[in-house]
Amino acid sequence: MFSKYKKKILTSVALGALVFLAFSIYADFDNLMKVFAEFNWFYFPLVVLLTFGNFVIRFFKWEYYRKLLNIELKTKVSFLIFMSTFVMSVTPGKMGELIKSYLVREENGTPVSRSAPIIFAERLTDFISVVLLCIAGAFVFNYGQNIVIGVGIFFISCVLIISSRNLSLKIISVLQKIKIFHKIGDSFHEAYESIYTLVRLKPLLIAVSVSAAAWFLECLGLYVVLRVYSSISNVEVSILGAVFIYGFSTIIGSIAMLPGGLGLTEASLTGLMVLLNIPKDISVASTFIIRIATLWFSVAVGIVSVYFYQRYSHKELEKIDTAKI
Repeated sequence: MFSKYKKKILTSVALGALVFLAFSIYADFDNLMKVFAEFNWFYFPLVVLLTFGNFVIRFFKWEYYRKLLNIELKTKVSFLIFMSTFVMSVTPGKMGELIKSYLVREENGTPVSRSAPIIFAERLTDFISVVLLCIAGAFVFNYGQNIVIGVGIFFISCVLIISSRNLSLKIISVLQKIKIFHKIGDSFHEAYESIYTLVRLKPLLIAVSVSAAAWFLECLGLYVVLRVYSSISNVEVSILGAVFIYGFSTIIGSIAMLPGGLGLTEASLTGLMVLLNIPKDISVASTFIIRIATLWFSVAVGIVSVYFYQRYSHKELEKIDTAKI
């Protein structure tokens, strides 16, 4: 399984390098290097720590969902599986996160169709929480209200549809009549029962609250970066501004379904900072510092976690069968 993603990950690394080159030209490479040198890198571990805090909080959400569905795993194994997923952060739309379900199946035989809805519920609650985090900023800064509200309405609508058992079962019955879906009709039903359990009101409120706390930490990471630059330049940004910039850019990068949101996320981060009167060289430098501390740090965490998971479980990701669900 893992081998088919290696090229995609390497392609994303190359794309990341091109993005850096393009933004370096935009900001003037010499000025950008000067701004990088002026950053107090003593604070960089704090930014990385905030990102890791995001991962840990989201792990507790994964654990909460897993236990709701009565999926048995040792906590250590569950943690390694969860963290291993981050190696797929630069796959299109994060579809590589399905690796979690395949690894769970390898550990205890749980069908992918039963555990995969956790991944869907994670993304659903992540989107809703990020919308809640940045909606105030969208109106305060008078930018992106339609996108933020539109994304929020879409995902809340998804929750309402899933919560309606009659409507959802009718949709599934229609899908079962389509030839390519006919053979996996039972899997649809099992997946639906899982997702229905996860989006009930209490689990939904808990998961959205946990997600909001997790993503606020990454927003706070951007705030730290900009505060560091405020000591050497006329950079003024509030926590509300940092939350809006990071949250809105996360939404844009995610809905684009690009690997890791590469290109659009950086453009949105830089554009919003420039819009808030932050010099473009500092805006570009801040963008790359926060992306290294979030996206690329997550890939590094994933690589390390895969190594330790394989050592602990004595399973090779290369040999995992993805043919059956």
